[in-house]
Amino acid sequence: MLDLFADQSPGYQPLAAKMRPQSLDEYCGQAHLLGAGKPLRLALEQGVIHSMILWGPPGVGKTTLARLIANQVDAQFLTLSAVLAGVKDIRIAVEQAKQVQAQSGRGTVLFVDEVHRFNKSQQDAFLPYIEDGTVIFIGATTENPSFELNNALLSRARVYLLRALESEAIKQLLLSALADKQRGLGQRALVISDVLLNQLSAAAEGDARKALNLLEISSDLAVKRPDGTEVIPDEVLTEVLTGQTRRYDKQGDLFYDMISAFHKSVRGSSPDGALYWYCRMLEGGCDPLYVARRLVAIASEDIGNADPRAMQVALSAWDAFERVGPAEGERAIAQAAIYCASAPKSNAVYRAFNQCRGAVRESAGYEVPVHLRNAPTQLMKELGYGAEYRYAHDEPDAYAAGECYLPPEIAHERWYQPENRGLELKIKQRLDYLAQLDQASEQKRYSSDDD
Repeated sequence: MLDLFADQSPGYQPLAAKMRPQSLDEYCGQAHLLGAGKPLRLALEQGVIHSMILWGPPGVGKTTLARLIANQVDAQFLTLSAVLAGVKDIRIAVEQAKQVQAQSGRGTVLFVDEVHRFNKSQQDAFLPYIEDGTVIFIGATTENPSFELNNALLSRARVYLLRALESEAIKQLLLSALADKQRGLGQRALVISDVLLNQLSAAAEGDARKALNLLEISSDLAVKRPDGTEVIPDEVLTEVLTGQTRRYDKQGDLFYDMISAFHKSVRGSSPDGALYWYCRMLEGGCDPLYVARRLVAIASEDIGNADPRAMQVALSAWDAFERVGPAEGERAIAQAAIYCASAPKSNAVYRAFNQCRGAVRESAGYEVPVHLRNAPTQLMKELGYGAEYRYAHDEPDAYAAGECYLPPEIAHERWYQPENRGLELKIKQRLDYLAQLDQASEQKRYSSDDD
């Protein structure tokens, strides 16, 4: 059995490092990949591995899993950090892998942390050695591989998604650390209530390393009792958790996941969902004006004419933030988010615009009908520009029944189809009424209008 920590320097180690699993059975979470009977687990138990990309948020065990994989198949474990390494370091690692293969016949797992930070040419440097089996490549990334890694590398490595750990799994990990006398805190008689343990587990947000770090800090502040026990009281945990930033990445997948959840909450008419994700983003350091801008887009895309006031509410919140600052401005944006979530929904404007834009791009550039053209000169008047144009205000109810404002080739197109919700219901009724007037009119613009 290999010593997983042979390449680590002696001396102080954080609790998270000391509690690193030594076997697959100790590994916490990722049952969808490593549970009994799962393909990856079966492959590892049979000593068969392949190049892979481990994609997931911080603290879910990407590095640990890579070490365990190398240990499972008795392979040399080499690690590179894309933050510090370059092509020269890749070549050195490859040469070391070749030497070990020649001397002992052992394979090499080359683990590359933060692999998304390598540029295209650096990623390409791995390809021939993955292809000929010199190394088993394992890359770790917190970013979406589809966007950050080139296709050549993705085609040679299978992507595995590692999920954030559930609070219960985190809690079990903390209990293990409290009980383990060799690697954990078991030699100390630490006492922590179940309620505080649950709070600590939730505060970690699925990050095992963060959870163990918080526990270690809390244990350092524990209060000793005369009986020798050490108690972690409520106020200590509150102090430890104060100032802890929420898991968030302003430019990463989590950012886009949260703004997506916010948008879908508003679209789905869930004011509580919209408020929750808005607050999550604020706690993570999101610029509130980004949310304000998104609300303006939502007001048009998902609410439209079902409640045109939503656009004004969103714009007013944006304006309020810039006028009064974050303290009151953040609340104004929350008000707009709740209003938009509560408003009737319609994407009829959104659909109509996209369909009409697509039709314009795909069809011929039809001439403007003569009756719709302006005639500022005598020549244009002689050419018939503006002739037979019917001025709507001179017509009954200010509507020229039977008139058409489209080229004759597309006279029957109807892109805007209002929904039976909110103000659009009344708009629909109005348009249906006008269509009836058109149908009954004896002054139809084009003869084909009789169809």
